[in-house]
Amino acid sequence: MGGPPLADGLFSQVHLTFWVPTAVLTAALAIKLPSIIKMWRDPLLRAVGGLLLFACAVFVFAAPRTVAWTNRVTGVPNISAPWVYSLLTALCASWLLLIIAWRNGLTDRADRTRLAVRWVVSVYAGVIVALWVLFWLADAPVERLRDLDTYYATTPFMREQILLYLTAHTVACAITARLIWNWIRTDGLDAWLRWGLRLLGVGYATNLFFDASKLTAIVARWTGHDLDWLSTDVAPLAACVSATLVAIGFIVPHAGQYLQEHWRVRARHRQLRPLVLLLRTVTGVREPFAPHAPAELRLIRRETFIRDALLQLSRHLDEELLRRSHEAALALGRPPARAQALASAIAVQDAVERRRRAPDNDSTGDPDTTYLLREIHAVSQALRSPDEIKAVRARAAAPAESVPTHD
Repeated sequence: MGGPPLADGLFSQVHLTFWVPTAVLTAALAIKLPSIIKMWRDPLLRAVGGLLLFACAVFVFAAPRTVAWTNRVTGVPNISAPWVYSLLTALCASWLLLIIAWRNGLTDRADRTRLAVRWVVSVYAGVIVALWVLFWLADAPVERLRDLDTYYATTPFMREQILLYLTAHTVACAITARLIWNWIRTDGLDAWLRWGLRLLGVGYATNLFFDASKLTAIVARWTGHDLDWLSTDVAPLAACVSATLVAIGFIVPHAGQYLQEHWRVRARHRQLRPLVLLLRTVTGVREPFAPHAPAELRLIRRETFIRDALLQLSRHLDEELLRRSHEAALALGRPPARAQALASAIAVQDAVERRRRAPDNDSTGDPDTTYLLREIHAVSQALRSPDEIKAVRARAAAPAESVPTHD
């Protein structure tokens, strides 16, 4: 099927319109796939997997080149129509099943959930069967790759088939978009989930432009007008935007939470650097270094290194200095938590110096290291404030009578 250069360029643009959302949807499926496989019994994850899989299949098989290939392989002109419509109808059902699993779960509304699932599956399975029956009853010998809906808009049985899939699609889009927008207003949602839901809501609402464009072009055909461009140009673009937004809506909560947690772990790893540098002299070795290890493992190794060093250092801790430093920090107006961290940082610095001067000199007491071992991040952060530590040290070293008492 040859054509002028302009037509070939338009065909390439349409082809790209189908494959861009396919790529984004495939990426979303790849991100979700490990969780889906790991927790296959979770109906919510199964619904997400089914939705993304059907969405990918719709765009793959609706692409004009794939339509031509399917028709050629089967030897039946336009058999791609009921096949793509069936995939789209299955996608609509997966939208509704996802909302049911999302909103109801398997708790106190299990009976209602099962009833709703059976209703959706039965209705949309019936629609798919009807699509194929109508196709076999229709007479559609002329292959149409892009404008089948408008070309056969007045053909008996093909007309009913087209209206049936558009009706099923419109109903599913409207219900899904409405439920998602109601859910967005729910209190207590994670910020990333809320943004994902917003994108999903906009995506499903955009799908309604697909239906409106198709139906307007079909009605125009019934009344003797030509608005086929709404069906062949506007509708695919709306579907592309919608699918991309839906895919990103699924990606955002997962990717956002992962990046937020990854950033938090790396930040906690960096926070411990001052304490690690101080304690290197205690163990005589550097902390284990594995640049290619996951951030979580590097954090665990650094925390373990610090706690091991603090246990070795504990016999050199001066509890009297710790007490005086804590009182001095409070006297300087520091909050209790900050005062405790500053006092502990000073005590650790002093213990490191004591050990350097007399490594074999054991203390007579049994200092309590519970706070030190538990709050290593707070102590390390305190070490980043040498001016504060200097001020607290000076106050703690002052004669007792110069330190005001606190009731």
